[in-house]
Parts: sequence; C-alpha cells; structure tokens
Amino acid sequence: MTPIGPTLLVVDDDDVDFKLLQHEFKKRKIINTIVRAKDGIDALEKIESGVIEKPFIVLLDLNMPRMNGLEFLSELRSREEYKSTVVFILSTSSDVNDIRGSYEKHAAGYFLKDDANESIERLVDVLGGYFQIVTLPEE
Repeated sequence: MTPIGPTLLVVDDDDVDFKLLQHEFKKRKIINTIVRAKDGIDALEKIESGVIEKPFIVLLDLNMPRMNGLEFLSELRSREEYKSTVVFILSTSSDVNDIRGSYEKHAAGYFLKDDANESIERLVDVLGGYFQIVTLPEE
C-alpha cells in the first residue's frame, strides 16, 4: 500500500514504546509513513536533511538524552518554517511544568504514558482519526 497523508515523526528513545506504536498502527491499518528519531538532535537532523518532508506531524517524548522534548520543541518553534508544525506530546511526565511548558510552545495535545500499552492504543485511535480529517499545509 502507498502511504497517504502526513508523515508521523516519532521522537522517542524508548524502543518498546516505539514498537507498540508501530504495532497499533499496523493493527488499525493506518498506513501513514512513520519515521523515528531517538532524541531532539536526531529529529532536527532528519528534518533539516529532508528525510522528513512536509507535511508531517510530530509525536514527541519529553525525557530523552542529548536534547529533550521541550528543548526540541523550542528549537522547532524558533524556525519560521516549522512554527505551525503539529506536535503531540507522549510522556511519562505528569509534572505540571512539563504540561504547561508543552502547551506554551503550542503542543496540540499532551498524552500521558500512565499505562504504556493502553495509552498508546488510545493515542493511535486519536491520531488515526486526526489523519483522516486534518488538512495540513504542504509548503
């Protein structure tokens, strides 16, 4: 099948969570392209090199080595061409400062990994619906 809709850039260093996410997409027959970066630096390199093409949506973990999620989000928002990029947070952090900081940087949603499997199932349901109804700019 040919992928349709926006690419999903998953920025997460947790291998188990990423495999769960891939499994849930496959189970629901959601065929959007998924590209993984293991931290914010890796994600920026993939964006800047053209590995990730517009339109794309970011699913971002906060607690990562080298460049964490909030640092990545700040860097992404500082670049004119990515100010409106849709970013969803998926994190184990329930810290009010992380949640507030994410929304202050215009995150589209904050999903808590309280029970990883169940959280990822719910998230994929939301993203699957979002991919079907959203229209994103391609430039």
